[in-house]
Formats: sequence, C-alpha cells, structure tokens
Amino acid sequence: MGMSEQKSSAAERAGRLGAYVVPGRVTDPRPALTQAAEAERLGLGTVWLSERWGAKDFGVLFGAISQVTSDIDIAAGVTHLNSRHPALLASMAMTAQALSDGRLVLGVGRSVAAMWQSVGLPVPTNRSLTDSADIFRRLCRGEKVRYQGPAGNFPALRLTDVPDQPVPPLLLAAIGPRGLELAGRHFDGVILHPFLTPEAVARSAQLVRAAAAAAGRPADAVRICATVVTASGLAPAEEAAIVAGRAVSYYQIPGFGEQLARVNDWDPDQLAVLRAHPQLAGIRGSADSVRTAAQLVEAAAALPARWLNEASAVGTAAQCHAVFDRYLDAGADELILHGSTPDRLASVVG
Repeated sequence: MGMSEQKSSAAERAGRLGAYVVPGRVTDPRPALTQAAEAERLGLGTVWLSERWGAKDFGVLFGAISQVTSDIDIAAGVTHLNSRHPALLASMAMTAQALSDGRLVLGVGRSVAAMWQSVGLPVPTNRSLTDSADIFRRLCRGEKVRYQGPAGNFPALRLTDVPDQPVPPLLLAAIGPRGLELAGRHFDGVILHPFLTPEAVARSAQLVRAAAAAAGRPADAVRICATVVTASGLAPAEEAAIVAGRAVSYYQIPGFGEQLARVNDWDPDQLAVLRAHPQLAGIRGSADSVRTAAQLVEAAAALPARWLNEASAVGTAAQCHAVFDRYLDAGADELILHGSTPDRLASVVG
C-alpha cells in the first residue's frame, strides 16, 4: 500500500470513529470543549457526551461544543426520553439543530427501574419509548400533538417556532434482544454497550437489521454504533483505570452485569466472585459513585482476564486498529471510543 493509500485508509477509519468527551464522573465540564475541538481536528466523525445530572447536562454541553466545532456530529450517549417534558426535549433538540446547522444525534436509553423509582418518574416500557419517540419527531416537525397513553397525558403540544432543520436521528441504547428489535423497528440507530465482544456485536447487528427488514425498512435505515473502551500508549496504571475500573463499574450492577455476560456468552456465575470482593461487597447501586478508580481497579482482579481482553482495545496503535477492524467487520457502522478522551487518541486515530 502506498503512502497516499495509507492516508486515505486512515482517514476513512477515523471518519467511522467517534469518542466520548469528559467520560465518567466530573465536576468541571469545561475540558469537554478542548477535547471536542481535538476530536474534530483528528477527523473523527462524532463527539459523544454521556449525560450525568450535576455537571454534564447534555443541552448545555451541546450548545457550547457546537460553537467550538464546525463539522463534527455531536451525540448524546445517552439521555432519556422521560427525564424532560416532551416539548422541552423537542425544543432543546431543534434549538441545538439551529445552533449547529443540523449536527445533533440524540441517543436515548431506558436505564434501570430503581433509578426512575428513586426520582419519582415512571419506568419506561417498550410502548412508552416508541410513543415518546413518535411524539418527539412530530413536535420537531412543528405538528400539533394530542396524546394520552403510556408516555403520559398531553392534551395539546406544539412548538410554535421550529427552525428549518431536519429532525435529529434518534438512537436507542440496547443490550438484550427485545431492545435491539425495538431499535431496528422504530429508531434510527442503536448504541451498543461497552465490553461487548466483536462476536456479540455481530449477533446484535443481525438482530437489529432483521427487525428493520421485518418492519419494511431498508437495510441501511438503522445505524449500528458499537462502544469500544480504548487505551493505547498509556502507563499501566492509567490503562487499568480506563479499562479494568470501567469494566467493574458495569459488571457489578445487579441484573445489568448478568445481561452483559449473557450477551457475550460468558458464565454469569463469575459475577458473584466479583461482587464479593471487599471493595464491592454490600454495594447495591453503581460502584463508581462510591469508590475511587484505584479501588475499582483493585476489584477487577476478581474478573476473568478474557472479560477485559476480548472486549476492549489496548496496546499499540496497530493492535487497537486490528481490534477496530474486527468490530467494523462484525457489522458496526461506527465505533464509539470510550475511556480515553480525544486528546489521548492522536496516536491511535492518526
């Protein structure tokens, strides 16, 4: 391969990559701006924001990032359809489209029932998700909405001043077969969870595309976004914090860890060993809200090594590229690089 072909291949791969800015817990969101600008400089296709209540409100961050970038898509990964009133969510989305010249991608999820119960909001169902998506799209088009059903009671909703911008694509975060089929039938894309193996991504992509076809949608109607935790060229302690610590924060959550293990065809009984670790024993919610990165890395010793090695990209740039290619060959349209912020990805992307 000649030098020009190598550059073309690298640019093509970069365009199919996105990356999270300010991942995890933060109290200062301002680094997101320089990280997003670096993502665009590297030629990435999308900058991703993980919303957390407190210092990572998606609407505020989107507005700021849209003004320090010019071409890169800006995506939520994820927010929720039921955490904002539908008119407020649609208003935020269309304002964002106008500010960015149509670069918003809205990723939404369902989270876990305990979280919604604790904040006094209804637990999403498949029907409420699809109805909420329909309400959102209609409002973004300037239509008047009258609705009473699983998504709520809305006698008369309408946005009076809608910008001349397209309705942003709605992507659904999904793991299990029902969620994947829902994405294939009703959404514009799917966001696959971190720590899925390439084989699990292939099975997930097949389910999504089969559901799309059964609904009479074209094969390319649904965008498959696979999330890959990535750490390259870092000191061992930093790599462990990004990969091992993050894996623990997902696998230790009761019910959620079992879902991930089953999707990967791994033995969920291993999770009992992880949860019995002294750093995790007795924790019922998310461990990363009460444990430091170093404590999570310590607990990761209880995980089988393959649960980390087979579902992340670590090592040299060439080793990471090989992993990326396996995920793309498995059917992913885009990879969301997680854990390492764009300012740490130059060697991998370039």
